[in-house]
Amino acid sequence: MKKKVITVLSCLCLLSNAFAQEQSGVDSTERIEKLEQENKTQNEAIKKLQKLKISGYIQGQYQWGQEDASLKVGSANEDPEKSFNRVGIRRGRIKFTYEEGIASGVFQLDITEKGVGIKDAYFSLKDPWLKTNLLKVGVFDRPFGNEISYSSSRRESPERSTIFQTLFPEERDLGAMITLQAGKESPLNFLKLEAGLFAGNGIKQETDSRKDFIGHLSANKKWSNLQLSGGVSYYNGGVYQGSENVYEMKGNGFSLNNDPDNKGEFAKREYIGFDAQIGIKSVLGATQLRGEYLFGEQPGGSSGSKSPNASTLPTSDTYIRKFSGGYVILVQDLGKLPLAAVLKYDWYDPNTKVSKNDIGLNNTTKGDVAQNTFGFGMLWNINTNLRLQAYYEINKNEKTENLAAYKKDRKNNVFTLRMQYKF
Repeated sequence: MKKKVITVLSCLCLLSNAFAQEQSGVDSTERIEKLEQENKTQNEAIKKLQKLKISGYIQGQYQWGQEDASLKVGSANEDPEKSFNRVGIRRGRIKFTYEEGIASGVFQLDITEKGVGIKDAYFSLKDPWLKTNLLKVGVFDRPFGNEISYSSSRRESPERSTIFQTLFPEERDLGAMITLQAGKESPLNFLKLEAGLFAGNGIKQETDSRKDFIGHLSANKKWSNLQLSGGVSYYNGGVYQGSENVYEMKGNGFSLNNDPDNKGEFAKREYIGFDAQIGIKSVLGATQLRGEYLFGEQPGGSSGSKSPNASTLPTSDTYIRKFSGGYVILVQDLGKLPLAAVLKYDWYDPNTKVSKNDIGLNNTTKGDVAQNTFGFGMLWNINTNLRLQAYYEINKNEKTENLAAYKKDRKNNVFTLRMQYKF
């Protein structure tokens, strides 16, 4: 009897162990499957995150200016009889780029003590075959010349040239653009055509039904120690006439056309530009020489020729001027040192039909005064993220006896000391 009881208990123990092992195996399988699913989900999330790129830079700067200077940080001079200085964040950019397949989207914000503003907001589509042709829609750099699209994080002078700040305020515009370029294996790959239709109002909302055309045809060739590039640009658009009074140059003064039908029409806005860039590597270090020349016709106001960038239509009189201007910049690395010297000259003549003491007569104003800037400075590339920039600008204006503020050269030189962190 005792042997039978022991045998039964042994069988029960064996059955219990077998059941426990089976149950344990089921739990283990479930846990493995659950971990595999979690791992798959995490991998999918990581792949999506890898398609998202976040970059940006911060430019903190100190500026000193003579009494008539206009600084890029801080408010205007509180004492117009003395020089002044300001500190501030010139640019605080953060850029989000998400790319999947042939499509990508970009948002870029500018965050400073003055507030938050949009710099870029666009999507682009590459062709699925060569992947060199592109359609871009939204707010982005205008395809005109070289300096507009040359990033502010790379630019060797603190600001773009006067002519670009005047004709292309905020650099960007709302529109649609196509980029056409042959494949990398093609002998024509060095050529690129960018062309599009734009609102013509900067990054402000569109205020009229007319679209402006901008096109840029460029070429780029590179050898071992030499790179040459350049292009030609064309802008054809219009500016809304806010009143019946339209002034056009005749001889050395403006002539008034006050036809009531002028109001609501569009004054012609036309630019032609040429740009060229040379890069050489030698024992002296990298040398860059870049330049642009622009001319054309620009509608503006009585006191200036700045292009539209307001959220409302203009209501002022229209002044139509022939203009010309450009810049030349030389950047020389100092051998293998993380230092570079910079020299730059830019000029802008808003009205090529009048000069000197003719300005201030026959309806001409300070908006017709030419100006030029000679700048020089140093760059210290501390590491891949940090850069220190010191730059001095000598600003000169055309003089005329007929405008009190321009009887002599205005005191508006500027010194900039900037630290940039890029990520």
